[in-house]
Amino acid sequence: MNNREIVQKLWNLCHVLRDDGITYHQYVTELTYLLFLKMMKETGQDYILPDNYRWDDLVAKDGTELKSFYKLMLLELGQAENKLLQEIYTDAATYINEPKNLRKIVTAIDDLDWYSAKQEGLGDLYEGLLEKNASELKSGAGQYFTPRVLIDVIVKMVNPQPGERCYDPAAGTFGFMIAADRHVRSQTDDYFDEHVNPEFQKTQAFSGVELVKDTHRLAIMNALLHDIHGEIVLGDTLSTLGESMRNYDVILTNPPFGTKKGGEQVTRTDFTFTTSNKQLNFLQHIYRALKPNGKARAAVVLPDNVLFESGAGAQIRRDLMDKCNLHMILRLPTGIFYAQGVKTNVLFFTREQKDIASTKEVWVYDLRTNMPSFGKRTPLTEAHFEGFMNAYIVEDRHKVEDERLSVFTRAEIAKRDDNLDIGLIADDSLSMYDNLPDPIESAEDAVGKLEQAVMLLNEVIKELQATDNHNTEISKNENSSLLSQVAKQREVYKY
Repeated sequence: MNNREIVQKLWNLCHVLRDDGITYHQYVTELTYLLFLKMMKETGQDYILPDNYRWDDLVAKDGTELKSFYKLMLLELGQAENKLLQEIYTDAATYINEPKNLRKIVTAIDDLDWYSAKQEGLGDLYEGLLEKNASELKSGAGQYFTPRVLIDVIVKMVNPQPGERCYDPAAGTFGFMIAADRHVRSQTDDYFDEHVNPEFQKTQAFSGVELVKDTHRLAIMNALLHDIHGEIVLGDTLSTLGESMRNYDVILTNPPFGTKKGGEQVTRTDFTFTTSNKQLNFLQHIYRALKPNGKARAAVVLPDNVLFESGAGAQIRRDLMDKCNLHMILRLPTGIFYAQGVKTNVLFFTREQKDIASTKEVWVYDLRTNMPSFGKRTPLTEAHFEGFMNAYIVEDRHKVEDERLSVFTRAEIAKRDDNLDIGLIADDSLSMYDNLPDPIESAEDAVGKLEQAVMLLNEVIKELQATDNHNTEISKNENSSLLSQVAKQREVYKY
């Protein structure tokens, strides 16, 4: 049994819990509590667990005793001295009401092919479960899970190196950092190269901050199973906590969408520009958190409004292009995550050593216009990014012949009031309208014809009044017919 089959089997268990009113996200959190115990046993690390509160102790119970023991177990693990246990189990509570349902899940987990799972990697198994959760429309998990193919493409382009400090200020389930770790491992013989410090890579190279407690648990578990032990802080990056997050070599992130509740301003004291827009504040944080050495770089997923919002938005974009070389904007297809109508982009930039005029030109790759509607039937694959990746890595982008690639000088952007909503190619679906007349002329022509229609109707009214004075009765249908005939004669209907 491979990991995909194991993930499907675990996912099918969520149907057992429907009667308990458990959501997909709650189910994944519940599985995290149980899978951690089982995986600690399978990897020989259950010594970190308190005596009498290990997987075998749970399996030995049944009925109401099992449920009572499980609730007590979650409480004890949340109060354990081990920091890792605290991070996963603090304030943990079960959503399962029926003891028989808990028994089914425990038994099913115990009976899985754990030898095969370990061969393929427990981290990949768990990440597959998170991806399955995100793909379910009812789960609402797309808000924190970025499609793996997009993450992998971004990581390839940014190309994190051994010895670099990588960071995600909106960590979610830690997908970007896990992909970055996988990328560096692939370049260094799994950290066995002589010039690599394995201890640094495992404990300091990858870190992040996550605001939501349940998602933070998933991130901790995901990192642990991928043998990453960097710091994942539970907190708000846009609070004073984020002021200490600085001097990173690589930042990869997909910040949450929306504004602070009630238009509330962030509590950061180091931001030059104030706004309630979360993404704009994350953008400020990101380019300020990079090392100003001309090498530190970032890739951040942002919605379209960040590209064109006026006021503080324009000031932040201007500051970004002063401090950083914003060299590429990737216009993403719609519907690949979040709500179907949300339009997103990836901004790629490098923090320069100076704080003025760092951006000379901005390249834009349009992967949105004339693209298929992505979903379960048409999944997004790396092949869809082939043109973009070729344009990104080429030494001289001016030599690339690709209609989706365009370039704008800093001066051209300045003339647009630093609006970066640029680079979208012609939409083929609108080609039938290419020969439309000037809209102002069309509007003026329509107004003229309407004025003619009003004059015509006034004339008809006068004629009807005159006819009425001669005691001639005209039925309503005849009046309607007369109006229609006169109108047609005056070509009212042609506008």
